[in-house]
Formats: sequence, C-alpha cells, structure tokens
Amino acid sequence: MRRRGRRLTVAAGSAVGDLVRGPELYGVSNPAGAALEPGSVVHMTLGTAFHPRTFELNQKLAWEEWSGYHAASVYADYHDIEYNAIREQVAAIDVSPLFKYLVSGPDAMRLVDRVVTRNAGKQQVDQVYYAVWCDDRGKVVDDGTITRLSPTTYRWTAAEPSLRWLELMANGLDVEVDDVTDSVAALAVQGPRSRALLEQVTGRDWTDVRYYRRRAATIAGLEVDVTRTGYTGDLGYELWVDAEHALDLWDALFDAGSMFGLRPAGTRALDVVRVEAGLILIDADYTGVRQAYSDEQEYSPFEIGLGRLVHFDKADFVGKAALVAEQEAGGPPRRLVGLTYDYEDIEAAFAAHGLPTTLLPETSSERVPLHDRGNRVGCVTSSTWSPILKRLIALASVDARHSEEGTRLNVEWTVQGYRHSVGCRVVPLPFLDLPRKRD
Repeated sequence: MRRRGRRLTVAAGSAVGDLVRGPELYGVSNPAGAALEPGSVVHMTLGTAFHPRTFELNQKLAWEEWSGYHAASVYADYHDIEYNAIREQVAAIDVSPLFKYLVSGPDAMRLVDRVVTRNAGKQQVDQVYYAVWCDDRGKVVDDGTITRLSPTTYRWTAAEPSLRWLELMANGLDVEVDDVTDSVAALAVQGPRSRALLEQVTGRDWTDVRYYRRRAATIAGLEVDVTRTGYTGDLGYELWVDAEHALDLWDALFDAGSMFGLRPAGTRALDVVRVEAGLILIDADYTGVRQAYSDEQEYSPFEIGLGRLVHFDKADFVGKAALVAEQEAGGPPRRLVGLTYDYEDIEAAFAAHGLPTTLLPETSSERVPLHDRGNRVGCVTSSTWSPILKRLIALASVDARHSEEGTRLNVEWTVQGYRHSVGCRVVPLPFLDLPRKRD
C-alpha cells in the first residue's frame, strides 16, 4: 500500500480552507485559509467514497495514507475485534484506494497478454486473474487482479499507479485504458459469514460463484459488480460500485449486517490476516522495480513466490526472455519462504531482562536479518503473532540454498535494546489455508 498524496490545482482566489470541508477532505500541510497562488499544486490526502461512513466510525481517528486516500488503521481501541470479525463473522474493508483501470477495445486481450506473465488467452469472461507484470529485464513492476468483464473489457487493479505503463505497452494496439480509480469504489466483505450476508442483501444464492469468479448483482436497487476475491485468505467477496452510490451500498450492507456480526475493519487487522494467508505486500515483501534504487531492491516473480504465475508456453510478454534466461541459469538467488519462530527462545530473551513475554498481533515490516551459523542468509520482510495459529510467523527473503522446508535459521530479536538470537524454521506457505476460502 503505497503512501502518496493527490494533486489538486488551485484556481485564482482560492485558499486552502476553500478546499477542505468536513470529513471528505483534509490533511493539507498548509494552514487552512492560507493564500495560494493560482495554478499552484497542493498535495492533499482525500477521503474515499466511503469516507463519510468510516469517518463516523473511526473512534480513535486512527488514519494512515494509502495511495493518496485516508484509510482507517483501526476503528476502536485495538484491532483484535476486527481481526476476529474477519476470521469468525464478517468484516467490511474499504479497499477503494487500489488503482483501477478499465481496459477495453478489440485488442484488450492482446494488451493483457502482452503485459502480464499469465496466459490471458485462457481467461474466461467472469473470471479473475491474479497476475504479475515485469519490465523487459524480468523484474516485477507490480501485482494485482484482472477481471474479464466481457470478451473485450477488463478491470485491472494495481497497488501503484500504472496508467502510463499500460499506455506505453498498448502501443500499436486498438485498445483504450481509462483510469477509474476515483469513479469506482471497492468494498471487501470478508469472513465466514460473508456469503450469508451477500445472499441476504441480494436475495440470491452465491454458492455457485467459484473462487476468483465474478457476477453482477443488485443491492438495494444498485448495480454492483461482485468478485469472489480478497486479501484475507478467508471466504470473501469484493464489491465494486460507482463511487456516487458507495454510501447507499454501505448503508444497505450495515442495515442487514447486524445479524451476521458485520463490523468495519482497518488496515492493521488486514495486515495480520494477509500474512497468515502468505500474501505479499508491495513495499514490504518486495519493491516494485520503478521504486528500486539498487539491484538488491529488484525482484523476479520467482523470488517473491509468484513463479506459478509465469507461463512460458504463451506468446511473448514483457520480460519473457529475461525470465527464461534466469530459469536456464538455475533460477534467481533468493526465494520467499514462511518462518515459524521458536517460542522458547523468545521467552528466554524477555526473561533475560526480567520481563514477561509480550507478543502482539501487529504486523511489522521491519527488515530483520536471518543467519545460519553466523552468516547472513536473508531477512524477514513481514512478521506477526497469529491469534488463530498461536505462533509467531513471518514472510522472509532467503538465499535459495536455505529455502527448503525444515531448514533451521536464526533471527535477531531485540529486547530493551539488546539483540538476541531466536531460532526459526522454514515452513510451507500459506500458514493458514482455510478450505472455506475455495468451497
């Protein structure tokens, strides 16, 4: 989730105060009412189409910036109840800050196939692809979902701005790429009771909509596009609606949601469940090549667990030759792995300072070194205490020779400013694989 502000051009006679009205817009660095020169650019953090509702519910005013939008970090004192809603009931998560593009035209499929590493020719209408795309050196630009809405129309989501990239890749093709980020709102409805809630508000059976598939629906008279997707590793759906109808959709869901235990959930709870599900996050577990400053910050799909999405038996795509050469040379030097920590070692580290062991279900994206017999072999990229697994777990980038399941490593653990060594073990991903996600 990249943190960026939105750019607004100021008209003659405007002041910052003219641009800021209630919960919809705020976060300008200049004092309200300060004079601005005509044509100057103000970087502002905006509220999403759901912001008037999320603002009312955010009791602690705990916000973070997500791609220029305000995103609720947590709605109450702590995010454990939001985590429990995702895993035990149902939660609503505003994911509108995702960048969204509508790709349409006779050559829409050719553009998708040219850019992503998967075979777009096999994607069916109403099917969603999770995909990755690379530069010509086989280094990952971004990852996201692509939904085929019709034979010639796709909805493409990305973590980073990708309009310019897609337009460059569309050279010579009869295709249009429209940025619909601001005009389409997105709400993730996730958890074991998400299907029951969806059936309640649509009056339809949803058991026939398979994992990573899509169907249009009507909720409270609104046209809503529904995909069986999510970032939680649980049963769930993502609802896509015109931004002007976002509040009506929110109200319809929450009016019906009390009997299902519906709660809003913020990014802190989302970060915990995505690690449990073994799902990577840009700027945490890898860096997109456009933001990389060194070779070490550039990643191949095979280094971040996305090698399964690379189809060499399809037509040429951007980066194919480089990825073929990489595989012929034995593969990249790094691999994404899962780790579980030895609790006894963590307990001993705290005990050495006369402290009780304290582990919180909060995800850290601090890069922590990993060692094998004193030699650095990689680093942790995301770590958290899993409430459902009762284990400290982590995603990590390690040397290929240390990526085999069962490999023992040591990770640094700091207590009171002192560094301790804690044992850990390489385990398969995902950590949590719930059958209901696919059933």
